[in-house]
Amino acid sequence: MKLPSALSSPATRCLVAVAATALVATGCSSGTPGKEGSAGGGTLVVGYTADPNTLEPWKATQFQAVHLLEQMYSTLTELDGDLNVKPGLAEKWQYADNNKTLTLTLRKGVKFHDGKPFSSADVKSSIERIQKPETAAVAAATVKSIQSVDAPDPQTAVLHLAAPDAGLLAGLATTNLAMLSKDDTPETVGKKPNGTGAFKFDSRTAGQSVKLTANGDYWGSKPKLGGLEFRIIPDQTSVVAALQSGNVQFATLDDPLVAKSAEGSGLKVAKTPSLSYHVLQLNARKAPLDKLDVRLAISCAIDRKQVLDTAALGEGEVTGPITSPAYKSDPDARPCPNRDVAKARQLLAGAGFANGVTIPAIVSQGEYATSVNEAQNLQAQLKEAGINLTLQTLESGAYVDRWVAADFSAAVALNGGRPDPDGMYGRYFTSTGNLNKVAGYSSPELDKLFAEGKATTDTAQRKEIYTQVARHLEDNAVWVWLFSSYSYTATTQGVSGFTPLANGSLQNLREISLQ
Repeated sequence: MKLPSALSSPATRCLVAVAATALVATGCSSGTPGKEGSAGGGTLVVGYTADPNTLEPWKATQFQAVHLLEQMYSTLTELDGDLNVKPGLAEKWQYADNNKTLTLTLRKGVKFHDGKPFSSADVKSSIERIQKPETAAVAAATVKSIQSVDAPDPQTAVLHLAAPDAGLLAGLATTNLAMLSKDDTPETVGKKPNGTGAFKFDSRTAGQSVKLTANGDYWGSKPKLGGLEFRIIPDQTSVVAALQSGNVQFATLDDPLVAKSAEGSGLKVAKTPSLSYHVLQLNARKAPLDKLDVRLAISCAIDRKQVLDTAALGEGEVTGPITSPAYKSDPDARPCPNRDVAKARQLLAGAGFANGVTIPAIVSQGEYATSVNEAQNLQAQLKEAGINLTLQTLESGAYVDRWVAADFSAAVALNGGRPDPDGMYGRYFTSTGNLNKVAGYSSPELDKLFAEGKATTDTAQRKEIYTQVARHLEDNAVWVWLFSSYSYTATTQGVSGFTPLANGSLQNLREISLQ
């Protein structure tokens, strides 16, 4: 389904440089725990609170599914620890024709897990299939600017763009744009994944675990682990208990109270600012949320800091729509920067709901830890303004199904962020965005702004454009953005080499070694 300013300025500068220059970029290639060693260094057991709901990378929105799939699949570009774009399956690239032609030079010798060679034909096939509406790819909007793909030789893919697209290189790094073999379909890999990533699919026991083995033919640095096991454990407290007992060696936590408990018990815990944002999504296409004043009333009735303090122990910061460090929104640039219950009641009355209004909302249980606490706090705050937020709590898979189908009036959500705001929101808030149904809102003004943001590579201009985007979203109370928080990585002694990323990716599990 889906970065705070704490990120370093070099990261921001490099992201800006990628968008601004759009010229040439090159880069370098890049069970039971056992001793460190290539493809024989034991199995790292990862504690997971929810069973991945899909094995199709183009359709994965659940965090657990994405984290699993990024171990098995590769993307054309990747992001480094500072969220700078770096080479992936494309070892270098060149822009031409006023930034409307992007030529990718692909790595030689890359193989899919079934032994077939990776080539430009797979790039062409993947992008063309992702773009087809019937594929229902969740990141289709990211490659919308690509008009056609040529494959003049096995190591060269040429992307012809309708217009310059400043966010494309960063966008290609998402696992939702993983490269599939031209001989595979989303349905076949949904049963048995076949990627070019550091680990291969081994087996799956529904509701219990997914096991992967090291890919000895991996194109990058060979994994030091012999394998990964993603073990399903129902809640984060139980995950920590498993870490303490040694049955699990690695876990990501999003409950700050549990993270503090884990750290106090002697486990190693790393805290990382997150691009992801907690939000109350409002579907403006469903009554009574189709009335602007009702949405504004909801926004004005909520103290974001109270939600943060209550649900996440204050571990984070109140946020506006854009969390990308180079384009970060001002959280005070909204109609009610401070909670105003009287204003909320006035707006409700003006919308014809002087006696109050009922808004049904869905809540996920299992995908992230603070969801129910957030929902209950929102419910209590809104009640004081005459807004009855009724809550339906769903297990993670059922929630994702309802969310993707836009089968909700309101949704308490944690959405993943991206380094570039176009990749973050273009698919939601443009009228032709592939997740616009989920967003529940579009406008000609937003269509124009997003088009301008993609077309320019001038950093200052882009920042001003996305400031206008954020202001439009807030002024129309499209959603109620709450806060961004932290992710916590907990490991046992003997686990080393993992670098957490602010976009929440676990791609660096391939760097871990066990002692």
